[in-house]
Amino acid sequence: MKKVMYGGFLRLFVLVCLCLAVTGCGNKNSKALEEYKTSMTEFYDELARLDGAINNIDPDSETAKIELLGYLDEMNQAYKTMAAIAIPDEFSGIADIAREAAEYMQMADEFYHSAYDGDFNAEDESLASQYYERANNRVKVMLQVLHGEVPTGDGVTVTTQEPGQFSTIGATTE
Repeated sequence: MKKVMYGGFLRLFVLVCLCLAVTGCGNKNSKALEEYKTSMTEFYDELARLDGAINNIDPDSETAKIELLGYLDEMNQAYKTMAAIAIPDEFSGIADIAREAAEYMQMADEFYHSAYDGDFNAEDESLASQYYERANNRVKVMLQVLHGEVPTGDGVTVTTQEPGQFSTIGATTE
């Protein structure tokens, strides 16, 4: 169980560490942007906390499955909360990606429950892992956009705006 989840959580943890750079910069003239930045930092902090908790589960413990599913439920809630955050105009292009991430995490959580509640179900665990990976990929794209990078990855399509119409969290206006 822990072995299957470890790779995804490790990648997520690396993304969370990268996101910490978001906290030190911003468009100081935009209250909405500052609020969004704060909310996203809280989201990534929560993911880091949950990642640490999951990685500290003793897989031989009688309560390992219950602990894992509880943390996944918390992670699912964090994704839902993140998707409900009002996205400022500067990042309106990631609104659909945020919703998709939350939807995929919801499916991952449901299938992990199906896989581990009662008798083990390998097919549901595989589906859960795939949905979890999709949720993480969406978060990765969001992070790239928030850092002013051009998102990359399978299925990523980038549409650019005219110069001067796009800003990142690191951009300042004077």
